[in-house]
Amino acid sequence: MDLFNLEGKVAVITGSGKGIGKAIALGLADAGADVVVVARTQSDIDQTVLEIEQKGRKAIGISTDVKKKEEIERMVEQTLHTFGKIDILINNAGMNIRTPALEVSEEEWELIIQTNMKSVFLASQAVGKHMVEQKHGSIINISSVAGHVALRTGVAYAATKAGIIQMTKTLALEWGKYNVRVNAIAPWYFKTPLTEKLLTNKEYYDEVISRTPLRRVGDVKELVGPAVFLASDASSYVTGHTIFVDGGMSIYGF
Repeated sequence: MDLFNLEGKVAVITGSGKGIGKAIALGLADAGADVVVVARTQSDIDQTVLEIEQKGRKAIGISTDVKKKEEIERMVEQTLHTFGKIDILINNAGMNIRTPALEVSEEEWELIIQTNMKSVFLASQAVGKHMVEQKHGSIINISSVAGHVALRTGVAYAATKAGIIQMTKTLALEWGKYNVRVNAIAPWYFKTPLTEKLLTNKEYYDEVISRTPLRRVGDVKELVGPAVFLASDASSYVTGHTIFVDGGMSIYGF
């Protein structure tokens, strides 16, 4: 099991104040990593840092607007000052506005594109420069099944998540010669603060379940295994791939 051991590794995780990002942050800490918690809400950051420290790992929290290049560069600089290196980057920060295509405003489009896709590139670029210099690293981008199959609303969201899958392949191709691996995870519905209200709609929930071969939504802890796998030496010959953690939903769409 040493292949999955992350002791001595430093992981930066965006959007890790709550939900999927927090679950992955705690999971990587359990595997031995020290963690940089990146989010915007300070109270969420502080709570995640506390829970990581209670596991006996080192953690710092950095409030960052990942849509802004200068804030990402500041976050990377602070991380390197504290830990001296970055071994793992998980680009998790994201959002969705479920608006029918004919009603999407330019402001909504720009916000989703910048939050979901621009931030992934900016963080990958800033951290990737360091990883290329140190000749190793693992970048994991959080995409979605919406980047692979068509959903009923959320055209901007779908475009960003498809873009992340293609960005993952391109960066993997470009940086592979430096031993920097780039992969993605594409979830379906998981119980998070962002989906809780939507999944209380019984009609919608029942339809989601009917389209999911495993007949349930996911628990965020079920994303930890794939994240640890892609972050660790267990996946040392895996790059450019997207793992769908979706209960089988992407087999036939929604």
